[in-house]
Amino acid sequence: MKKSLRFDRHARRRMKWRKISEDEVNITVSDPDKTEQSVKGRTNVYKTIGARYIKVTYREFSDEVLIISVVDKS
Repeated sequence: MKKSLRFDRHARRRMKWRKISEDEVNITVSDPDKTEQSVKGRTNVYKTIGARYIKVTYREFSDEVLIISVVDKS
């Protein structure tokens, strides 16, 4: 994805608790296995990375992508 990623405090906390790196989030957003629209203009993307199945919820703006939540669904 060409736009810069900005991480919400909630997303940062979830990433720390679940040991998910910024690189894994970037890969998930850039090249998802599955994409679905969510509420309030948000998008959910899913990606299998190794043994993990990661879900990222984000909202896209003209100049950046705001990462709202990150979950390890595996």
